[in-house]
Amino acid sequence: MKKEESRKLPVCVIGHKHPDTDAVCSAIAYANLKNITSEEETYTAFRAGELNEETRFVLKEWGVPEPPLLTDVRTQVRDIEIRRIEGISGDLSMKRAWQLMEEADVVSLCITRNGKLKGLITTGDIVRSYMDIYDNDFLSKAQTSYKNIIDTLDAELVTGDPEGSVTQGKVMIGAASPDMMEHLITKDDVVIVGNRYEAQLCAIELDVQMLIVCGGAEVAQTILRMAAEHGCAILKTKHDTFTTARLINQSVPVRYFMKSENLITFGQDDFIDDIQEIMAQKRFRYFPIVDEDGSYIGMISRRNFLGANRKKLILMDHNERAQAVDGAESAEILEIIDHHRVATVETVGPVFFRGQPLGSTSTIVYQMYHEQDIIIDKTTAALLLSAILSDTLMYRSPTCTPLDKRAAEDLARICGVDVEDYARRMFRAGSDLTGKSPEDILEQDFKKFSVGGIDFGVGQISSMSEEELAEIGQRLHGAMGEALKAERLDMVFFCLTNIMTETSMVISVGDKAAALLAEAFPDAEERPLGGTGTGGSAAEEDVPCTVLPGVISRKKQFLPALVEAIHN
Repeated sequence: MKKEESRKLPVCVIGHKHPDTDAVCSAIAYANLKNITSEEETYTAFRAGELNEETRFVLKEWGVPEPPLLTDVRTQVRDIEIRRIEGISGDLSMKRAWQLMEEADVVSLCITRNGKLKGLITTGDIVRSYMDIYDNDFLSKAQTSYKNIIDTLDAELVTGDPEGSVTQGKVMIGAASPDMMEHLITKDDVVIVGNRYEAQLCAIELDVQMLIVCGGAEVAQTILRMAAEHGCAILKTKHDTFTTARLINQSVPVRYFMKSENLITFGQDDFIDDIQEIMAQKRFRYFPIVDEDGSYIGMISRRNFLGANRKKLILMDHNERAQAVDGAESAEILEIIDHHRVATVETVGPVFFRGQPLGSTSTIVYQMYHEQDIIIDKTTAALLLSAILSDTLMYRSPTCTPLDKRAAEDLARICGVDVEDYARRMFRAGSDLTGKSPEDILEQDFKKFSVGGIDFGVGQISSMSEEELAEIGQRLHGAMGEALKAERLDMVFFCLTNIMTETSMVISVGDKAAALLAEAFPDAEERPLGGTGTGGSAAEEDVPCTVLPGVISRKKQFLPALVEAIHN
């Protein structure tokens, strides 16, 4: 039987919820760097939400698979040591099951067929079966195989079919006189006898199914010949009659006593927080683990939780609790690489924190490659370049620094692209929202913040067409109201940013949202989004917006002004 087995989990390198191109590309590039420079851990890039169209374009353009989706990093069953105890056949004898439990030091075994979980047997079931068997036809009721009886009694099959089973009849001890046996024994019975020729002969003549000869006695040739003629199997065991009678019920297959209804099982993806209460309410020590197809994997007990491995995280492009993947507070955060303000992520122990006032987290990753003398390959260069161009709006954002631009130019040289042409194609893909619902558009780059007791969300989308932005804004207004309720926010803002004119049109919902915008941007122009020539209704055309010339950065221009207005 296999013992407890644990596997080393990869460190999860992950960006924020509603990931943008910088969050995804910086995670992929940084995981690659860590795998090159680390010998102790394995690093895997993940995403904490659905990708937007711009990021999908980038990954497809450079042949990079989408990172796996990871929406909750609480400790799961797969993160703890699973006891990889092999499943047993339902035909296995109770005696052999008991021996396997003792060898593995467990009190439960899982019964499987073709890898699928079929039942569970415990030491308590075995003890109860031994105490509760009163009927002498239990071998036939359980369809007990000859092999089980031979194994349980340490017997030898002298004659008969080794593949046979007891399908009818009862178990009797042939201790009476032949005259008395004729009244007690019937056809197809299993008869336990000693070295008594007359009793053996009488049993065979009564057409019993099996004769078990005790005490290791030799069987006479006449008996063997008659047994063959009558189709009677003969077993020879070294045990005496009493011991044989006591042991034979242990040959019953476990399927006869196993629990098969209402089994409590868990999957590898189940969270420990969710299953602990269930386990505490049950008297079982071990619980089966199955995969999504019902195939048996192993077992866990409550004591396995003591050695649970918390997921290890590296947070990319954020350090705000509301933006972190669900369950981050229960994970072990190893590093934070970010270019935003220091916010509310709390850690249990010290972490490596690198935050720089740059236009993109990918610029920080670019620096780290050079600091460690690691050559940046073409694909990684393309990902980092895409992220820098996206976050800096092709150098137009006030967050863009000379270092961002130098890094982008170097990366463009490595991957061999024309920056302006590539950026236009990337932004065009990002603003192509064909088939997207308003809810999908709102969520693709949406971040939540909490300042001064006010919870609010800010979304943003960029385009090179004002008409396209106006149409998007009209579609979004209703979805923003729904998000306000669903996310339990006080206000929701959405920035429709025109890259070419370096202007943002902001629509908002919430009781005090418009007043806060007026406080934050007192010189801003307020007007309806206006018609787009798409046949929208008058109500759609009257969606109010606040026009902010020169404001294109959510992080450096829009958010700081809101925060200051809240504090005021």
